[in-house]
Amino acid sequence: MLEKILPNDIYSILKNRVNINSINEIRLRSDKPILLQIGSKRTFLSYGGTTSNINDAIIASKIMIEDIIFRASECSIYSVNEQIKKGFIVTPGGMRLGLGGDLIEENAVIKTMSNFSSVNIRLPHEIKNCSLSAFDYLIGEETIYNSLIISPPGAGKTTFLRDFIRQLSDHNYAFNVLVLDERGELDLGTKNCLGSFTDKISFAKKSVGFENGIRALSPHIIVTDELGQKEDIDAILYAVNCGVKILASVHSDSIESLSRKPLFDEIFKNKVFQRYVLLSMRNGPGTLEGIYNENFSRLRI
Repeated sequence: MLEKILPNDIYSILKNRVNINSINEIRLRSDKPILLQIGSKRTFLSYGGTTSNINDAIIASKIMIEDIIFRASECSIYSVNEQIKKGFIVTPGGMRLGLGGDLIEENAVIKTMSNFSSVNIRLPHEIKNCSLSAFDYLIGEETIYNSLIISPPGAGKTTFLRDFIRQLSDHNYAFNVLVLDERGELDLGTKNCLGSFTDKISFAKKSVGFENGIRALSPHIIVTDELGQKEDIDAILYAVNCGVKILASVHSDSIESLSRKPLFDEIFKNKVFQRYVLLSMRNGPGTLEGIYNENFSRLRI
């Protein structure tokens, strides 16, 4: 998909002079250097490949950015406007483009975004077995523990969730798994990416997806990414009260930071999550920093 949205010369450099499979993010800002995130390292893109010298970096233009967004929308900005209103576009295969520009509001309602000034292309990766170091800690007797995966942005939460779902299938846990893929990033479209026992609802709010999914698909487990709003927490509580197990993720850089978020007060008070998995970028995306129980006691160093 990357070759379809990038300018030919940029894609050619990435293909021939940089290992595309090692890239986590490509960040373009109008009239500023193109920046690559490769593992835990940030570097500039140059005509020779990568460089630490900003003077040798390729400069992104506003036209370049607008062309990328237009191509990612498959030549129809209108068709992806619901995503654009939320600040992103997701391409087939789970590649997400975060957008910077001018939000247009009408009566306090976001209508669209225009005058695009930046785009951050996040390249999804299927890293097989990346969840195995935590897998046994999240499995209970004939079920899984309600578990929350914690990390800063770009540190491997979604990759962990994706692999864990597949591991359940590979380990012959025939749970009905519902993936609520609100941003379209979990399913890469590759063979057996989400295992053999998975149903999926994409691009639905958690409040809608949880209720409809529980009624229609009778899941044992719901997997969802990036809790961040009160309605997300309400959806989690609704599912748990229906007897459904939850595997979710949230942005935070530590257990301490997470515990200070008022949004999660009810979650903590009722000990909804029995396991917390903390990831970081310390040794690259997905570095396992610890596994904790519902009392935040460490189970694994």
